[in-house]
Amino acid sequence: MARPVGALLAAVYRGAVGTNAFPGVRGFSSSADPELKVCIIGSGPAGFYTAQHLLKYHKSAIVDIYEKLPVPFGLVRFGVAPDHPEVKNVINTFTQTAHHDRCSFYGNVTVGKDISIQELKQAYHALILAYGAEANRILGIPGENLQGVYSARSFVGWYNGLPENRNLNPELSSEMAVILGHGNVAFDVARILLSPIDMLKKTDITAPALEAVAASKVKRILLVGRRGPLQVAFTIKELREMINLPGTCPLLNPSDFEGLKHIVKDLPRPRKRLTELMIKAALAMSSEKEAERRAAATKEWGLQFLRSPLEILPSNDGKRVAGIRLSVTKLEGSGESAKAVQTEDVEDLACGLVLSSVGYKSHPIDPSVPFDQRQGIIPNHLGRVLHAPGLYCSGWVKRGPTGVIVTTMNDSFETAESVLEDVQLGSLDVSASKGGFKVIEALLKQRGIRSVSFSGWEKIDAVEVAKGEKADKPREKLLDVQEMIDTACQ
Repeated sequence: MARPVGALLAAVYRGAVGTNAFPGVRGFSSSADPELKVCIIGSGPAGFYTAQHLLKYHKSAIVDIYEKLPVPFGLVRFGVAPDHPEVKNVINTFTQTAHHDRCSFYGNVTVGKDISIQELKQAYHALILAYGAEANRILGIPGENLQGVYSARSFVGWYNGLPENRNLNPELSSEMAVILGHGNVAFDVARILLSPIDMLKKTDITAPALEAVAASKVKRILLVGRRGPLQVAFTIKELREMINLPGTCPLLNPSDFEGLKHIVKDLPRPRKRLTELMIKAALAMSSEKEAERRAAATKEWGLQFLRSPLEILPSNDGKRVAGIRLSVTKLEGSGESAKAVQTEDVEDLACGLVLSSVGYKSHPIDPSVPFDQRQGIIPNHLGRVLHAPGLYCSGWVKRGPTGVIVTTMNDSFETAESVLEDVQLGSLDVSASKGGFKVIEALLKQRGIRSVSFSGWEKIDAVEVAKGEKADKPREKLLDVQEMIDTACQ
């Protein structure tokens, strides 16, 4: 049986198989290869993994990574939950890449604003767009802009220190909250809101968020999804964490899982284990042990299936959220491809906080770069931007906001391989010398833009870690962009 391309690329990268196992993967190139100057836009996992692969497999490649913030690492810094520090360990690998003598990081440079794609194309042989999915998917329903309604993306950015969300100040004075979505981000948000404050104090959650969550009145959270138990997008790790969260109990309705036992045995193993755990948690509701746990718990959470939001209901003054109206749905089809179809039945839920976790969306970076507005991606083939020679893409802007970090790693290796193959075949012309950052640096200086190097980031890092030590935390993040720049340039 053939191995998936992504897994094979990863195996080649680790040295587990030879490069001849996959024709597109070239061996180590010689230092006599023509110089290849590459610009990568975005310093999240997609950007760093693409850089890592290029540097390993092309001995004359020079890779410059541009980032609009003064700090690197994208969603690893601003998306991964504070209580999941092990996931952030990939930063160590990215740091090694950034220290490579043929790699440079330039933060505080917004491509499309401070510098154009056309100017970068003149300075580099290849441009790789790896800027991720920075926009929210909107619900498009009445009441979405009421006070107390937030996107999960903004909420995550707030507690993780994303500068644009530092002043979110979410309203947490209601006991009941509704989260729309059944993915890992929805579970992250619920877990942060319900976690004992002593657990959060040991993480890198921002000081303002820690203070707000400590004073939060939220005690009950309902996670609402438009499809059923067999279509949830969260993983077993996140479910297990929620089930075992101290001081909290799950409220799962056994009737939601009726008839699933005979289906479960034929499911793929990850889905089978996940569904079995949900069924086990639901059936445990009637046990004596679970009754004792519920009596001792001060907070609770539940899953609501087959419901789709119709309207956010306003308070009497019309300013705040007071509830949410849901359409009861039914499934057409089966398995993970089943579609939710609205029925005429509706339900109203009273709540004072609504968090929308229905996904992320990429945006076009420059009019000269093709963009599929409907799918929210750059049209491409194996990372090659269609009808745009010399342009490539990697990560979420390439395939959509799905998958975990290892998915992005394999995807990034694939894009890097496309670049290397194009160099080898001559479809990417590297015969002419390119000015690289020297050209861009002159333009940035003319425009009064001060870029932040990786050593500048390391100054920020040192300050954050020192501040964290005083509070017995891994770090205390700087939240203001200007403060970051000033710290980096000291």
